[in-house]
Amino acid sequence: MPDYSTPGVYIAENLTAPPPIEATSTTIAGFVGVAETSYRLNQPTKIHSWAEYTRHFGRYSQTAPYLAPAVCSFFKNGGQACYIVNVADQSDSSLIGFDSTDGSASGLQSLKAVDEISTLCIPGATSLNVQLAMITHCESQDDRFCILDSQEAAILNDIQQQRTLLHSDRGFAGLYYPWIEVAVEKQSATGELQLENRFIPPSGAIAGIYALNDLQRGVHKAPANMAIRDAIGLERNISQSEQSLLNPQGINCIRLIDSQGIRVWGARTLADTSDELKYVPVRRLLLFLQESIQKSIQWSVFEPNDEPLWANIRLSVENFLLQNWRDGAFQGSRPDEAFFVRCDRSGMTPEQIRAGIMIVTIGIAAIKPAEFIVFRIAQKTGDADIT
Repeated sequence: MPDYSTPGVYIAENLTAPPPIEATSTTIAGFVGVAETSYRLNQPTKIHSWAEYTRHFGRYSQTAPYLAPAVCSFFKNGGQACYIVNVADQSDSSLIGFDSTDGSASGLQSLKAVDEISTLCIPGATSLNVQLAMITHCESQDDRFCILDSQEAAILNDIQQQRTLLHSDRGFAGLYYPWIEVAVEKQSATGELQLENRFIPPSGAIAGIYALNDLQRGVHKAPANMAIRDAIGLERNISQSEQSLLNPQGINCIRLIDSQGIRVWGARTLADTSDELKYVPVRRLLLFLQESIQKSIQWSVFEPNDEPLWANIRLSVENFLLQNWRDGAFQGSRPDEAFFVRCDRSGMTPEQIRAGIMIVTIGIAAIKPAEFIVFRIAQKTGDADIT
């Protein structure tokens, strides 16, 4: 404590640590589709419950068969919040929308301005044009993952053909098969609420499971081997031998697993060439880390590009990664086995430093899901040793 006995001006320096990196949400979905009402056409609208959806957008109808059941399934399976883009019709042009030079946008393109979204669904839209547009959207935004529906009533040849036309080398999409049967809410001609069993595209339920998985376990855990809470049947039952054919192709099956109910039984992306990015949790973990770090170090813009700044950046990022390692997001028994952060002269040229360009290099050892659990069992006979 300084001695303030003499009148004058005193300066006390308080050294503060860099602000911590805040984890971004990975649970907010974006839905594009046709609603029963014409409420807020082509305007992304955030909702927090199924009741809020029905208040504004209605329920299932023959002219709006996909969006409402998918959103209902999203909330029933653990979803907390989502954005709705209500479009005029189910045509490819309405769903994909446009993004004009004057800033107006519609359909899928209107979601570019919504930064919160981490998963994208266009329920029931299985045309190649729409699904490729979804993949392109996610890859260009670089902060979200799209969940693709299989075609309605698809047999094995159909889903395999659909898969061959879809590619995302960076792993920004997952394809799910088959459609699920749920009790769909609709209003009768007299205004009474009725339930009708129907097959619906699975993307809404899968998005809800993603959200529930992230809240309970973390984005690094594969959103698989989880029950679809509202599913009462499947459009097609997938056998073990059929799954062994589809899984290596990156087709995520939904299966009835004995007494465990209807479960998501796959966690592959559409990455054809990357062993690292072929798993949904690895791709989504990287998106989460990238988004969290990028948003949280905005304070560094216009700071002097020198050693003190680099040390603060390293400290912030290392503390964030350390917490994620403790939460089980990375491999390694020690932090130095799990990740590294470099931000110094070794990673920047003198020209880059003079130009105000700061480069942070981050490496992580992501955990891949255990898809194949192998038990080796030997029977001991007499006094024989078991190796």
